Amino acid sequence: MKRAQPGWELYRSFLAVIREGSLSGAARALSLTQPTIGRHIDALEAALGVSLFTRSQAGLIASEGARSLVPYAEAMASAADALQRAASGEAEDDRGAVRVTASEMIGGEVLPSVLTAFREAHPRVVVELVLSNRAEDLLRREADIAVRMVRPSQSALFARKVGVIHLGFHAHPRYLKAHGTPKTMAELREHPLIGFDKTPSVRRLDGLNFPISRDLFAFRCDSDVGQYAALRAGFGIGVCQRGLARRDKLLPVLPGSFNFALETWVVMHEDLKSSRRMRLMFDHLVEQLRVYIASEES
Repeated sequence: MKRAQPGWELYRSFLAVIREGSLSGAARALSLTQPTIGRHIDALEAALGVSLFTRSQAGLIASEGARSLVPYAEAMASAADALQRAASGEAEDDRGAVRVTASEMIGGEVLPSVLTAFREAHPRVVVELVLSNRAEDLLRREADIAVRMVRPSQSALFARKVGVIHLGFHAHPRYLKAHGTPKTMAELREHPLIGFDKTPSVRRLDGLNFPISRDLFAFRCDSDVGQYAALRAGFGIGVCQRGLARRDKLLPVLPGSFNFALETWVVMHEDLKSSRRMRLMFDHLVEQLRVYIASEES
């Protein structure tokens, strides 16, 4: 006899327990009672025929079987969120929610003003912004629209190239006034450089004759936003987008000495083209990011 499939509410409670570490924490997160969460976990264990958690003084500990279920439960959560966003507004209307994902730097430094302009033109659209250097899966609807630094390869995605973002070494004028401007790569390495701690974003920049490692850096941070904050504070010399440097009045260091360029694309699922609010956001991002990229050379 075929076993009945557990409902989404059971997996939702399971995922909340995984994230919160306890029945009470999951109950608060979902605005349910603790006994309800307990019944959901019991029902899911019975339906799957596995033990998902063991109790300890520190809370609930997920079993190996439970941990193997997490990515699938997260995919179900993403799909449920996408369903809710799709149902939150009519396809032909400019209302409802749009979930946009972008890298830390594009999402944190470039998109806020772009999305503000969109909100002023379309006040009934709710904007959700996900900052992540991980490529959110548009095919599984983890986001509706993405700004990506690589060309998408999936045929089910609709994409527009908005240009190429160029990066280079820059520093705050205050730093260069106090410490001087390096004239060669050898001199550059004598300055405090800003870069990654444990997770390299790149291992080599074209034009540099040495590999990039954490030992080069006097300021180490795995957040691009954190690195940029140090650059703006005058800590030392670091790599950033030319457009941001122009906006924040940072000065180029050794311009033309190396090349690091990022193709930039706006991407969404083909199925979302019929949604007016999605297409409005898509077209707005394409237009405004092209303006931003063009400002690099103006």
